Amino acid sequence: MYEPNVVGDWQEYDEHAGLRVRVHGLEASEPPRGRDDAAEGLTYFTVRVTVENRGGRHSTIHLEDGQIDVRVGPDGESAFIDWRNSQFIEGFDVYPLRRATAVLYAAAPEASLSLVDVQIQLRVDDDWADRRLWAGGIGLQEGAVQTAAGREGLAHQVSNFLRDQAEEGTA
Repeated sequence: MYEPNVVGDWQEYDEHAGLRVRVHGLEASEPPRGRDDAAEGLTYFTVRVTVENRGGRHSTIHLEDGQIDVRVGPDGESAFIDWRNSQFIEGFDVYPLRRATAVLYAAAPEASLSLVDVQIQLRVDDDWADRRLWAGGIGLQEGAVQTAAGREGLAHQVSNFLRDQAEEGTA
């Protein structure tokens, strides 16, 4: 079964030797050029996507609108993406031992931000890489909101799953 990456984890691309990507920097943040009117009543947040080249040759990276999908809450509703404030990677040559980072500004209801899923489909040298998924959340309501039916937070669930897998491997 495919398990999502946890926000902050690096993911290697087998089909593009030396390239790896991570989704990180998931935090509440106001956009630099002001709020979009369509986001009225929503809470803004940012997410960063960094591509690193550990290979021996440069790769041309594309990570533009339509290649990043952000879903929030237990039902996976689409977050509002503020394209005007976001910064994408558009045809950038990432040389060995260098990185490029895209910064995405999005907005969603504050109560939904404890569960955030980010799906990335990177384009490298005009070839599409496989889609990758990262899961995380923003603890804006720290201690104020209990998850439905007493469920634990996603990060805690992932930690428990990984710990159980490690214990099964040693048994």
